Amino acid sequence: MSTADQEFDQLTDDQDDFEEDDTLDGRFLIFSLADRSYGIEIKNITEIVGMQTITEIPDMPSFVKGVINLRGKVIALIDVRERFKMPFVGYDDKTCVIILNVNQQLVGLIVDTVKEVIKIQDSHMEDAPRFGEQEGNRFVKSIAKIKDEVKVLLNIDKLLKEEDVLAIETAVNQG
Repeated sequence: MSTADQEFDQLTDDQDDFEEDDTLDGRFLIFSLADRSYGIEIKNITEIVGMQTITEIPDMPSFVKGVINLRGKVIALIDVRERFKMPFVGYDDKTCVIILNVNQQLVGLIVDTVKEVIKIQDSHMEDAPRFGEQEGNRFVKSIAKIKDEVKVLLNIDKLLKEEDVLAIETAVNQG
């Protein structure tokens, strides 16, 4: 079992501590890229796995690294570092793939590491600051202030443009 799989097992074990009548609303998986923390609503995530063998697909956007075969399902992988125009670092045993549903398409997000699952109250969230119509603004759903830290909560429906989704669907259907 990879380090990523063990870490996810621990995260999901920690979820058992939540009250039974709790829903997944307000729960976020926190992951890191470099020294920054990001969050995705847990209700959008199907699973987290360690890095897999990637089959490259020609003529894809550079941040789409290719596809994997996960238990018979072909899933496109997006390198979130590259999507956010961050410098590439090699993948290691802490690198994780977060499998989620984006616009009715299973997609894997490659991240440096997963950290924790937390509940974030609405009172700890603020709308993301808007700096004009910059492309990067569309990824951010809100900003959460947790203790002395800031976590950027992502809008997964905006991670891909419509043409990216179409290209990925084509690649996956050919795979």
